[in-house]
Amino acid sequence: MIKTRFTRIVQKRKTLLGVGPMSTNCIDAVIELSNDFEIPIMLIASRRQIDAEQFGRGYVNNWTTDLFCRYVYDRDPGGKVYLCRDHGGPWQNPFERDNDLGLKDAMKSAKESYRCDIEAGMEIIHIDPSVDIYKKPSMEEIVDRVLELYEFCWEIGSRMDIPIEFEIGTEEQSGSTSDAAEFEHMLKRINDYCRRYGMPTPLFVVVQNGTKVVETRNIGSFDVPLRIAGEIAPEIQIPMMAKICSDNDVLIKAHNTDYLSDDSLKWYPRLGIHAANVAPEFGVVETRSMIEVLKKNGLQRLADRFIEISYNSHKWEKWMTKNSSADEEEKAMIAGHYIYSMPEVIELKAQMQSELGHKNICLDEYLKNAVKAAVYRYLKDFRMVS
Repeated sequence: MIKTRFTRIVQKRKTLLGVGPMSTNCIDAVIELSNDFEIPIMLIASRRQIDAEQFGRGYVNNWTTDLFCRYVYDRDPGGKVYLCRDHGGPWQNPFERDNDLGLKDAMKSAKESYRCDIEAGMEIIHIDPSVDIYKKPSMEEIVDRVLELYEFCWEIGSRMDIPIEFEIGTEEQSGSTSDAAEFEHMLKRINDYCRRYGMPTPLFVVVQNGTKVVETRNIGSFDVPLRIAGEIAPEIQIPMMAKICSDNDVLIKAHNTDYLSDDSLKWYPRLGIHAANVAPEFGVVETRSMIEVLKKNGLQRLADRFIEISYNSHKWEKWMTKNSSADEEEKAMIAGHYIYSMPEVIELKAQMQSELGHKNICLDEYLKNAVKAAVYRYLKDFRMVS
């Protein structure tokens, strides 16, 4: 069982890593590291990155859920990589937002996406119905939706004899820490429901540990050396949350861990944070490496063209601070991984490879190795590798 294996690992004061599948090179980097070191790594696909055909697929390689899962399974000889749905739920896909679906239809859509996940072979399902395009739902409303989706996924898995594990998380990262009383109430209500109806209790619960990503930095309280007025410090709050999770037989998962310093990351296993997700940082690493290798080899024209396409995509907008000083190139680096599957960019990358090939540089191998180095930093700080 996944839960048994993961529990044994975290009991050794290690932190498991979840990596967003930002690109094919990122996925390949994870598969190679996981098999080389014989350790589990989770690939955490959001619905924007990977989704079923009927929901418009996703921006990663324009893959359907089935194509993504088959790609990983075919290249993971040791079965070390765990395929996970990250932030599944209503309105977590542009299709449901763009079509202004009401709650009933958005929940129906989310269920169909989950069905495709389970059929394709995803092993850990994140239930996150915290997004609502019409109002800010109460915690009780969110938990009601969690339970409806949780039961649906469990029934699908049981009917198909497919064992799946669950992650629950009811809000986006705010940069502050969780409210202990509200968190404990939510967790107990979900666990009580699971036990009453014979369902497995969650593997992971998302804990607000003071992280928040903007642009290419983490502005949450976790990486701040000074105490923040009116907020319990992470080194006090997290052990408190760990006790609640231990009492409820669930592992702690932190989201938005990107761009933290090594000193901060080394505190994750010390504090008992059992798993952590990192995603946009690896996309930025790949895009930055692409632009740098082009410039170093006199291919400024190709670099400029990529920057122009990426900047004009406006995919960087959601990550920016209100009065950002980032220039066009910096914004293009933030948006780069969103556009890799555009036909124009695929053609442009072929031109890049043609030019770099004259200097015996394989572009994708170069980019994959840059991502591998970035992922390895987390594995080392989390004590997953020595």
